[in-house]
Order: sequence, then structure tokens, then C-alpha cells
Amino acid sequence: MTDVVALGEVMLRFDPGEGRIRTARTFQVWEGGGEYNVVRGLRRCFGLRTAVVTALADNAVGRLVEDLILQGGVDTSLIRWVPDDGIGRSARNGLNFVERGYGIRGALGVSDRAHTAVSQLDKGDVDWDAVFSAGVRWFHTGGIFAGLSDTTVDVADEAMAAARRHGVTVSYDPNHRPSLWAGRGGAERAREVDLRLARQADVVVGALGLAGTHPGQTRVGADEVADALAEVAGLLPAAKVLATTLREVPSAGVNDWSSAGWSAETGFVTGPRMPGLHVLDRIGSGDAFAAGLIHGLLTGAGLERALAYGTAHGALTMTTPGDVSMASLAEVEALVAGASAHVRR
Repeated sequence: MTDVVALGEVMLRFDPGEGRIRTARTFQVWEGGGEYNVVRGLRRCFGLRTAVVTALADNAVGRLVEDLILQGGVDTSLIRWVPDDGIGRSARNGLNFVERGYGIRGALGVSDRAHTAVSQLDKGDVDWDAVFSAGVRWFHTGGIFAGLSDTTVDVADEAMAAARRHGVTVSYDPNHRPSLWAGRGGAERAREVDLRLARQADVVVGALGLAGTHPGQTRVGADEVADALAEVAGLLPAAKVLATTLREVPSAGVNDWSSAGWSAETGFVTGPRMPGLHVLDRIGSGDAFAAGLIHGLLTGAGLERALAYGTAHGALTMTTPGDVSMASLAEVEALVAGASAHVRR
């Protein structure tokens, strides 16, 4: 039986380490993708049984992605395999080149993901009733998957509706990527899609992305977070929990890191503050936050404790390279309890 299912794209991430994409001679290869990173963290750190619904072109690159997913312990049985035509004319696998950044130079992502197999998923391609009738407890998807194409919006909508029919808790992360909407309606269209899908969610992660009139438009100060989440709650009457990371970026290598949330039961709640957090690689930290939050909510820990799990897991994920978490539950629990960085022998 699977605890958590995610719907999203899984790409190969090419990492030049401390160098630059445009001058690299070697890359380390990881797997990654916003929605997938969540279930990968839930499996490897928190021990839940997870699966990912995605599509891959059936060639050596796709099988490499599958092998990396298997190494992460995530169930691959729901992957839809698309025949390979030899050159990726009809369907291909996505690539993502990512620089970590350093000091005044911010992180940089250059994705190569047009016409991928997963972007061509359409309504009816997945038997969602079969997926959710097998005891699934939680379903997660987000704005990255929804932004891949016009059809993926409908697939996300179809999946979320099916999950709700089966009594499965649904979470959604707007996770806005301007590059996905360029030439396709831009921020206005992204906002329309996010509201359409988030209104079907029980839990919205990255909820501040829905504040204001366009994704990412509103710069929310620390003293404005409570009001901004209340504004979002007004837009999403069915949502039970809203959560968000809070980040200030003095430099690529040092971030002030925290979180906040809202629920109908608790009202506004803040997570632990981690000022001056040293960052090796920030990519995937928001997904790691979502994984910790979901773990806390699934175990009935309450919103404040769930925010602590998410904040700690996201912080630890920023200390290692790649999109995916390398943290253990013991490390997360220790950080939540106030552990330091002293050497353990």
C-alpha cells in the first residue's frame, strides 16, 4: 500500500559543482523535479511508502532517470513509458542544468524540457480511480507540472478531483516558474491555473505565491505574512492548511530561513527561525519543506510541529548538493530539538 503519490516531471539535473554551466567540462548527474522531490524526501527521510506518476521516453536516458528514482526508494510502477523515436522528435526526457551560486552570484537554472513525454500527458491517460482505490493517504502535485502544457493542467485537475472522491488528502504547491508560462499567457494565466487547482486542495504549500494579483508579484515583509495568508485563505475556502517558507537572501551562501502557516483550527502559526543559515545548494529546499510538513500533518503532529519538521528538513537539504534530500529522520528530529553542528563521533 502506498502512503503518498505525487504527479510531476522528473528530469535529469546536470550539476557543474562549483563551476559555471557555460564553462563546464564535467557534470554530476542527479534526478529532480518539484513534485517528485517531495515524495523522494518522504520516502528516504521519513520512511513513508511513496510513488510518482510521470511519463518518460523509453530510451537509455529515461531508464537512467528510472534507476535514480529506484535508488531513492520511490515506486516506479505508475510511470507511463512512451516509445522512443530515436531522436526525440515526438517525445523526449527533460534536462535541467543548475548552478548552485556563490556569494553575490545567485543560483541559475537552465531547463531543456519542451516536448517531453510527461508534458504530453492528457486526461484519460491515467486510471486515477485505480491509483487512489489502493489505500493512498495523500496526493501531491503543483504548478510546475500544471505549467508544462495545456493538457497537464487538465490532468492535474482530473487527478485532484479523483483523489477527493476517494477521500485522499490533496496538497498543491503553486511553485511558479516564469519560463514555463512565457508565450503562454504569462503570469496572468499561471495565476488562473493556480487558483483553479489550489481550490481543490486541502493543503497549499508555498501559499504566499497566491498573494497579490500575479505569482511572485507581492514582496511580503515579515510583519505582513499573517495578513497575506489570511488573504489567500479568503481565496481558497476549502483549504484546511496553508504553509509557506520564508527566506531572506543576504548572499547565495547565507540565507535567513523560516516558515509560517495558517489553519482554520490554529489561525496563524510561525515555524522556527534559522537566521544566517549556510547554504551549499538551495535547490529543492522548498520541496523538502513540503515533505516535512506533510510528514508532520500525516502523523497528527499539529501544524506548529509540522512546520518545524518542514523547516528543519529544508535546512538540512540545503547543506548537500542536488535537488533531493540526504537527511535522516534522526537528523531532522535533532535539529527540531535544537541540535548544533558539533562533530558527532
